[in-house]
Amino acid sequence: MIHKLRLPFSLQRFLPFLAWIGEIRNSQVLRADLIAGITVALVLVPQSMAYAQLAGLPAYYGLYAAFLPPMVAALFGSSRQLATGPVAVVSLLTAAALQPIAASGSPGYVAYAITLSLFVGLFQLGLGLLRLGVVVNFLSHPVIIGFTNAAAIIIATSQLDKIFGVRVESAEHHYETVWNTIVAAGHQMHWPTFFIASGAFAIMIVLRRIDPRIPNVLIAVAVSTTLSWIIRFEHIETADIAQFENKSVQLVVRDEIALTREIPELDKEILDAETQYRQTLSRFGTDNSRTLLAQHAYDTLKLKRERRIKSVKTDIEEIKKIRFDHVPGPGDALGRFYLHGHAPPGAVVDGRLWRIRSVDGEKLVMNGGGNVVGSIPSGLPSLALPKLDFGAMLQLLSAAITISLIGFMEAISIAKAMATKTRQKLDANQELIGQGLANMAGSLALSYPTSGSFSRSAVNINAGAVTGFSSVVTSIIVIITLLWLTPLLYHLPQATLAAVIMMAVVGLINVKAIQHAWKAQRQDGVVAVVTFMLTLAFAPHLDKGILIGAGLALMLYLYRTMQPRVAVLARHPDGTLRDAEMFGLDTCKNITMIRFDGSLYFANTGYFEDKIQERVATKPELKYVIVLADGINQVDATGEEMLSHMSERLQAGGIEILFAGAKKQVLDVFQRTGLYQHLGAERFFRTEEQALDHVWKKLGNNHEVDCPLNIVCPVAPAK
Repeated sequence: MIHKLRLPFSLQRFLPFLAWIGEIRNSQVLRADLIAGITVALVLVPQSMAYAQLAGLPAYYGLYAAFLPPMVAALFGSSRQLATGPVAVVSLLTAAALQPIAASGSPGYVAYAITLSLFVGLFQLGLGLLRLGVVVNFLSHPVIIGFTNAAAIIIATSQLDKIFGVRVESAEHHYETVWNTIVAAGHQMHWPTFFIASGAFAIMIVLRRIDPRIPNVLIAVAVSTTLSWIIRFEHIETADIAQFENKSVQLVVRDEIALTREIPELDKEILDAETQYRQTLSRFGTDNSRTLLAQHAYDTLKLKRERRIKSVKTDIEEIKKIRFDHVPGPGDALGRFYLHGHAPPGAVVDGRLWRIRSVDGEKLVMNGGGNVVGSIPSGLPSLALPKLDFGAMLQLLSAAITISLIGFMEAISIAKAMATKTRQKLDANQELIGQGLANMAGSLALSYPTSGSFSRSAVNINAGAVTGFSSVVTSIIVIITLLWLTPLLYHLPQATLAAVIMMAVVGLINVKAIQHAWKAQRQDGVVAVVTFMLTLAFAPHLDKGILIGAGLALMLYLYRTMQPRVAVLARHPDGTLRDAEMFGLDTCKNITMIRFDGSLYFANTGYFEDKIQERVATKPELKYVIVLADGINQVDATGEEMLSHMSERLQAGGIEILFAGAKKQVLDVFQRTGLYQHLGAERFFRTEEQALDHVWKKLGNNHEVDCPLNIVCPVAPAK
């Protein structure tokens, strides 16, 4: 029997893991969590590396994002089975946010990704502490399903270059990059890479169909890594610049060598110029011409250094795109590298397509095979605060908010589904705190933004996880991997990771959800389709699709509420009061009963007033207007003001306005503003029947006997 420890509410809020930590003393719970944690880790290790690659980071940064966030989110979040870590959509959003400001994989890019994780965590933590979890509701379900379907397609197509083993330059729009990749694959496909990817697909699909519980991702990774090691899939060789017939390669390499000699000299000049500037500044002040000249000289040298480095790096990146054929030399002689397809007539090439991997002095590291993960730093990353660049903070702010909301919506939807299954209480604000702390803690250990994973959470709960300790076990397995197992991942083909990503995002494509939204409310269907199309069109600028979709959803909502249903009522054959126009019923010439189906606020008060005036104009003998207010949930200042003025105008015209079935919050508004007292309590009734009895009595002459609000009076057919 599991004994639950009762804790003060405040303590449970700040340390929610205390609610379940005692349960792992039960051997059955401990065993279930251990099995679940290990099972999730077997999926997380390869998946996290794949998602880091999707985010534009070196693959091992996925492992850094997989060892602290799962543990912290489980300890401080509300859900016991939610598996936190790198996920596809957040990885894609990270890449979309950072690629415009830094080159993928560069030190600056990595630094921005870590800083972004901190900002995401701070924003989520702030929302959670302020109990503002409802903010995520501003992203409607149609916007999310439209964006998610588009994101799945973008994620899958972004991996095509790794599947085909080609390299293309990123275009302004994602669809242009995809087309360039397909064209390049038609000319330069690296068949070993394609076969490795195809094999990984086959393993995962077949094993999933045999038994979903089989760790198909791990097996695909293990098989492809072993095969890569056996066949020397990467095939690295070192070449001298003299082996290249292409003069541009030789010029770029020599320019890079020259740069290494120039940098120390430039650094010395910059230091001297800085010293001169500071001395001039202290001597003559800020606005003196000599100070300005010294500052100009200092800034010019810094700019010269930056431009020189950028120019050489750009040239090196350009020659890395070139493909070469290698003609081996006779005996021990060095071979020659020619542009692909330009080897001399009669020369015998080795059959490989070579490219430059890196430049080290006059030596070039050549890759004649496929791309692999390569060396992974062993050990855990050192904990340190991200370096804050206030210029970058403004650029990253909108991306941080978008990732915070999208990531949390993904996490909370998964957590709610599992809470329904396990019948556990879920606190959305506490989950925000857990996700925020997870991202903040992750940023200290070189992690990029993370969130709750649908696929790994499903694995976790299906493996029998009972408490958050299963996620702690998952983190421990990742730590063991970082400490001792990283050398085994060197030969893991990047094509396999691309296949893992594509298999994972297939489940995100859900056309039926868009169809369902269309059936439920056509305007919601339009929002989902527009968000889907714009996200695809604007990619890689994903925030534009989301913002326009969210804006459209709010506009359409306002449009719907501007003209809510207003029904003039009459007695229906079933005894209830129904819409007279809809059911072909006659209405009373002295009494109009109107039901307003919606909150009365600034955008629709004019519409409501017009409907009342319309009835007044068409009923010259009208004496009473009864507003059936049970459909009105809220009244704002504009609505209350309109009712006050309208009641005065109707009173001047000999027409009395009454209210029936008004809710407490509506009556509270009327009482606070004095409208209730001004009209008098005798004009407010709990039910429509009480209001009708009052009016019939006032009209006299047994008016109720033939009143269409009391007896059924179908509209007479036109002659």
